[in-house]
Amino acid sequence: MYTLSLMPSKPLSASARAYEQLRSEILDGSIAAGSTLYEVEQASRLGVSRTPVREAIGRLVAQGLVEPGGGRGSVVTDVSDQDVESLFEMRACLEAQAAQLAALRGKRSVFVDFAEEFRSAVPVLRSPSLDKDAVRDYYGLIRRFDEAINVAAANPYLVDAMEGLRTHVARVRRKAGSSPERLTASALEHALIASAIAGGDTALALHATHVHIHNSLEHFRQAFAGLGNPA
Repeated sequence: MYTLSLMPSKPLSASARAYEQLRSEILDGSIAAGSTLYEVEQASRLGVSRTPVREAIGRLVAQGLVEPGGGRGSVVTDVSDQDVESLFEMRACLEAQAAQLAALRGKRSVFVDFAEEFRSAVPVLRSPSLDKDAVRDYYGLIRRFDEAINVAAANPYLVDAMEGLRTHVARVRRKAGSSPERLTASALEHALIASAIAGGDTALALHATHVHIHNSLEHFRQAFAGLGNPA
């Protein structure tokens, strides 16, 4: 059974805490698209002064999660089918390159373990009783896998670009939703990517990543069309 590992972290500044909280709430939909964030209101809610909130909102604006509202507040942005197409064009370039570099530079045993975790996730995701906790844990597994690829790729510029990209992909994923069928396919696709990296096979790592991104894009296109956003 796959598990979600928690790494020890350093204490965060007030600004970083505010940013992480707001970012998390935007990504999971607790703060909906179109909502207005007011500094005074958020400072009171988060238990910090206005300055950390202002800094946090500035970071969210820089990431495209929030935009100035023309008044005192800032508005949470939405995602559209056009965003999906643009994001996946970038994913095809960046994530495939990262997988290749990981296959060249990564520690094999790390990715052998990930391949097994993804395979172990399949029966859980296939279960008729699949619940939100299991889905959350699966996305936690993906996040750990992404972080392992970041480390193995050993290219800080590439990692920075991918982190911003993954933030928006997470929003698209939440809005589109995920079926048990797509989650199961995703786990198998990730298992193949991990196995390719573990074997040092750069060609397979590239191909498997492209297949995963293609299948994800088709899922999101169909989901957004069903939401009234024709792709």
